Amino acid sequence: MGTSGVAPPTFAIVAPALFIGNARAASATELLLREGITLCVNVSRQQPGPRAPGVAELRVPVFDDPAEDLLTHLEPTCAAMEAAVRDGGSCLVYCKNGRSRSAAVCAAYLMRHRGYSLERAFQMVKCARPVAEPNMGFWAQLQKYEQTLQAQSLLPRDPADTE
Repeated sequence: MGTSGVAPPTFAIVAPALFIGNARAASATELLLREGITLCVNVSRQQPGPRAPGVAELRVPVFDDPAEDLLTHLEPTCAAMEAAVRDGGSCLVYCKNGRSRSAAVCAAYLMRHRGYSLERAFQMVKCARPVAEPNMGFWAQLQKYEQTLQAQSLLPRDPADTE
């Protein structure tokens, strides 16, 4: 394989300490270490976990299927991601293609711990990874999650209220 022809990057930065990628990203050991990734969130049932030293894995066992219940995983997953970031690490969220599941989890994290609206959070994900496109079921669950966060006053209704 030559080096000509530009392959899409294995992963991209969405926000400080938050990266999104496809399954190949987990095996890019040098890249993980260079970016200071300490937690890989593997949003899949079959994809391999990271083999890099000092990189933990959190598996969210869902298929990219609108009927899958991603919502129940969002709170514990976002909490684990935030703990890694507070410890000075970074998170890589990935699924097979880095399109639907990982994009949904990144958007949920940005809402829960960075205070962004779903629309703004998804814009950030899409900007980092243009192929990002949560399936209809996941999108509906993200809308429900946003309403829950607003109801708990964890998410301001006006983005101007965030720091």
